[in-house]
Amino acid sequence: MRSHLSLRNTIFIALLAIFTYLYGLDSRFAPKNGDEYPYMHIVRMTADTGQWLPLQSEMEGLKNTKPPLIFWEAIASTQWGQHWTLFALRWPSVLYTGLTALLLFLAVRRFSGNTKTGLLASVVWLSFFATYRYGRPFLTDPPEVFWLSIPFLALLYWGKSAFESKLAFPLLAAFCIGLALLSKSFAYIVPATFALGLYFWRWRAWSIPEVLKKDLYKLFVIAFLALGIFALWFALDPYPQDVWREFVLGENAGKFEARSSNYFLDLVRGGDSIWMLSLTSLANAGLFLFVLISTLRQCWRERRFMSLEESLLLLWVLAFFLVFSLPSQRSGRYLLPVMPAFAALIALGWDRLPLWGFRIALILQVIVLAALSWVGGNLQLSAFLGDAASWSYSPLHWVFMGFSLLLACYGLVMKDACKSAALAGCFLSYCALTSSLAPLEGSLGRYDASAIQSVAGQDVWIPCDYRAKDEEYRLLLPNAHLHGYPAKDAGEITALSTLYPLVAVQAPIGVKPEICEECKIVGQRMEMRARHSNAEIQAMLRGHIGEHLFVTEYLISTPAVIVDQLNLKDACR
Repeated sequence: MRSHLSLRNTIFIALLAIFTYLYGLDSRFAPKNGDEYPYMHIVRMTADTGQWLPLQSEMEGLKNTKPPLIFWEAIASTQWGQHWTLFALRWPSVLYTGLTALLLFLAVRRFSGNTKTGLLASVVWLSFFATYRYGRPFLTDPPEVFWLSIPFLALLYWGKSAFESKLAFPLLAAFCIGLALLSKSFAYIVPATFALGLYFWRWRAWSIPEVLKKDLYKLFVIAFLALGIFALWFALDPYPQDVWREFVLGENAGKFEARSSNYFLDLVRGGDSIWMLSLTSLANAGLFLFVLISTLRQCWRERRFMSLEESLLLLWVLAFFLVFSLPSQRSGRYLLPVMPAFAALIALGWDRLPLWGFRIALILQVIVLAALSWVGGNLQLSAFLGDAASWSYSPLHWVFMGFSLLLACYGLVMKDACKSAALAGCFLSYCALTSSLAPLEGSLGRYDASAIQSVAGQDVWIPCDYRAKDEEYRLLLPNAHLHGYPAKDAGEITALSTLYPLVAVQAPIGVKPEICEECKIVGQRMEMRARHSNAEIQAMLRGHIGEHLFVTEYLISTPAVIVDQLNLKDACR
């Protein structure tokens, strides 16, 4: 249980965390969820109308998929779609994540009386892979986590004055939870008020009569006002019936329908079982999974000596877990709002935690860093692109990879550095992933200026394997009118050339496509493949990585003429 972490080292790791969250923020390959594409589509379509409401979309059933607050924020950050970049869309998410980390720091520092413990709690939360994956892209999770965290962190920060507040705290909680509902879903009113009820119950020394007499009305005020804020969507939207049908009935009520056989069997078995919810919730910690498990184990062993704040943190987690075990669709992503509580528990027990959880984290980091180094070295040395281009890294990349590997190995060997090295290694691993894909973010993965200019204002057909995938291509081919065809057909070059006048096709690396005499290659770039056969995976493990991991995408002009474009199904929709 050694490995003391000084305040100075904690500050250095916090600065590394800030750099990690900003590094590669505009990357197309940043860890994210596919929902980012539909959200981008809704923002762009709504901004084009010049109106805040109703939300607009060309995707059937995905117009009112989420409340409007996140889309309004993106409209503002992109200046009504005029500054259309991933950075402009994503920086509000990073701001929300940073503010949540700041509030967590303030609350834990206040009730623990230790600045290092407060800072450690915020850094540990940022080190969770789920925080990194969902806390940077343009998604609903960062604002949801921020607004839902405020009431619970406020109670931990102000303690008695907040618990005994008759009006100020209930109004603050109602406002914050209301904005959380307007960012994600009205369904979060249930776990939020349930958790607050458990908080008050614990504060009243588990006395139900005391809670009913002094706190029950507060929960009603909070729930009523928060739902009132959410109801503004219905009041402001000119088509509230669409909101009710698509969001309330489709997006939320549908999550209680049986996924496979029946509700009760789904509860105890299968991918949506309560056991899978437990596993995926813990897996939100990423490389710190076993550190979190050791923390919960320690909490159970020391349950008789647990402080008030630690019990409140566990009640926060328990309330959300119980509520989100009720819908038939169960996902660890729904438990993201309680990950700050897990991080606070890790920080509070940091000095007492055993080293085995941190050593497993370091071993995982060594595996990740070694794999990225092997893949990167193979791509740079194999010359798989031929003489036309090369996959190359700057010397700084290899210095960084070597330093990261040495630090992880040093932490495994030296007990005193184990915990701090494991914490820093999480952020170094995320930076290594971004740096390893840097060549694809440059000229290799983009069309040149002449190709972009030649297709401006024209209809271009691109491969789609996800709804609204064309939003990613809008970053590559701005001002083109994009339409999608199934991505599985991207290699059928002859067939595609007879169907579409301007089409993006894909061919293996080093294989130039055979095109008709009237056809012309307008531009080309390299793209990463999403799916591979078993034979291709085995070939990559033997060192033939570039040939199978990537394809060359060609933008081809053909003599094909589309007679009735309106009847063509768009695979991106």
